[in-house]
Amino acid sequence: MSVLHDHRCWAFESTADFRARAREFLRDGLARGRQVWFVAPGEPALDGLDDALRTGAARTVSLDETCPAGAVVDPDEQARNYALATEAALAAGYTGLRVAADWTPLVTAPGQLDALARYEHAVDRYAAVRPFSAMCGYDRGQVGDEVVARVASMHPATNADPGFRLFGSASASAALAGELDLSTEELLVEALRRADPQPVAGSLVLDVRGLRFADHRSLTRLAEHAANRGATLVLRDPSPAVSRLVEVLGLSTVRVEGAA
Repeated sequence: MSVLHDHRCWAFESTADFRARAREFLRDGLARGRQVWFVAPGEPALDGLDDALRTGAARTVSLDETCPAGAVVDPDEQARNYALATEAALAAGYTGLRVAADWTPLVTAPGQLDALARYEHAVDRYAAVRPFSAMCGYDRGQVGDEVVARVASMHPATNADPGFRLFGSASASAALAGELDLSTEELLVEALRRADPQPVAGSLVLDVRGLRFADHRSLTRLAEHAANRGATLVLRDPSPAVSRLVEVLGLSTVRVEGAA
């Protein structure tokens, strides 16, 4: 599995469930020397972190103050803010930044969902190369399974099952894990549009070591995305099944290569 960094989507059934998971996640971050933030609507409070809150190793942040209800986030600005916060944590002597955030109020409208999904990939690219980690919570009861699938597909790890994940990579344009078939085709097209992985020197390289299966339509979609950007699609470290399918289909715009 190509999970190179800790950025996880957590679909939850109750606020109490998310707070319990967030507490565990943040305590682990503190044990690793990271500064930790808990971000949630209203006046967030998280018991069990009292000492860290007193020293500044932990912070609680109201989502209502940073992103008011109905707001559409600026994906790049939001990712940049967390990058700056991570660098500030490092400068203060911490080993990085870890955040647990309930983003549910920011995906209740279509425009919000599109922007938040773009942000998830933008910050994930940063997390692939810098000491930032996050647990992004979404209340399944409020937003539904389809919305959860759309945001979960932009994370390297999740407790939901979107079928595949498209996420950042330190050594490639992006990484893919899971399975791609007819049931995920529409979601794949959306994820590619939102993430928009870019080619380098004429090649759009995807780390696919965690991709267990891909059908011909999905490979074609990936090749089209690369071709539309004037690039050759490179599948790095694919499974034997994916390699054979590329060969059988005779996809001239797709190249297979071993691990870097």
